[in-house]
Order: sequence, then C-alpha cells, then structure tokens
Amino acid sequence: MLKALLSDIAAQFSPATLASSLSAEDMVLTDAIARAGLPIEVFVLDTGRLHADTLELISTIKKHYRISVRVYTPDADAVASYVSRHGRDAFYGELELRQRCCEIRKVQPLKRALAGKRAWITGQRKDADTRSHLATREFDAINGLEKFNPLAQWSETQVWDYIRANAVPYNRLYDQGYRSIGCAPCTRPVLPHEELRAGRWWWESADKKECGLHGVRLEAKVHAG
Repeated sequence: MLKALLSDIAAQFSPATLASSLSAEDMVLTDAIARAGLPIEVFVLDTGRLHADTLELISTIKKHYRISVRVYTPDADAVASYVSRHGRDAFYGELELRQRCCEIRKVQPLKRALAGKRAWITGQRKDADTRSHLATREFDAINGLEKFNPLAQWSETQVWDYIRANAVPYNRLYDQGYRSIGCAPCTRPVLPHEELRAGRWWWESADKKECGLHGVRLEAKVHAG
C-alpha cells in the first residue's frame, strides 16, 4: 500500500519531494522510497538548532541507502537580525517570537525547497491530538502544490514495527524518551502519560504546537524583523 502510493506520486506528480524532519516516520518513508528506487527527492531543513543525533542521520541516510539528501538552511542575515534584536532563545518568552523563529528557520527555507515541485510528501500522522483531521492527500494552497501524508492512517506502533522489521536507521533520541523531535531547545522527552507531541514547545498551550510548515495559522500575529 505504501509503496503503491509513493509510486503513484512519483509517476503522476514529478518532480515530487519528501520533506524529511528525520523523524521515525520520515525514515520509514525514506526507506520505502529508496527500496523502490523511486525518483523522489529527499530534503532536510537544517534550522541551525537541531540535535547532533538528528543531524547524524543525514550522513547515515547517504551511506545506508546511497541516495542524496538536499539540505536547506535559513538565511544567515535573517537569523543574525533576530538574535541581535531579540536574543538567541527569545522564543521561550513570547509566542510571537517563537513563531518568528520558526518562520525564519523553517518556513522560509521550506518555500525554497518546494519551489518548482508539483508535490511534497510528509511524515505527518493523524494520531497526534493537533492533527486528528489529517488527510492522506490535500492541496497546499499556500505553496501551490499537492501534499501527501502517506502515513496519515498509521499508528505509532505501525511505524516502529516497520522500522524494526526493515532495520531502518532512526534517531537514537527516541530511545531516551522522545516521541516527537524538533529543534533541540524546543524539544524534550515525554512522560508515559503525556500526549505524543507534549515534548514540543512544552511551555506553550497544547493548541499552539505547530511551527507553520503545514499552513497552520495560530492566533498570534507574526512580526517581521
């Protein structure tokens, strides 16, 4: 089923690309793409604040699957301006500043990564509380292309069953209690009773736990600068 869907995307929406956060889900998709030899690009947004364990997976993918991974980084001047004006970790104090940091480090590089593409693929799943209505296919009006979430119906257990069955490389932070991994200062391990994405931006209310990559519009206004 997964291979068939990815094959259809490659055939009907070329050029297509996988936006990999190097999560367990994205490693499953990378594995499926590589095993099938599909002409689907894989790219990573290196925000400049990722865990070392996360970044190590880039070279692991290249060696393990013998495929290339494109890496997009934020505009250095925009990052420097933010840090100079607000402070490197200003996002802890204000939602607007956290959103602005995500805009600079993630959303703007994403737009460059998607330029010229007809479809992008993500590892999103609907069992996270904030993504319960996620569809397998949708149109991304913001970026003007088709968007596919092949694992939308998969459970967390299915993801890990696939990883173990196929010896898929994964971020070792998962072995330390992480369940959703983003930038290092914005991610922590979760407790057994906590929701899947509780470790993301844990200082904010649960309904704000998105970075803007997936077109989610939060209540706070994002400032320029």
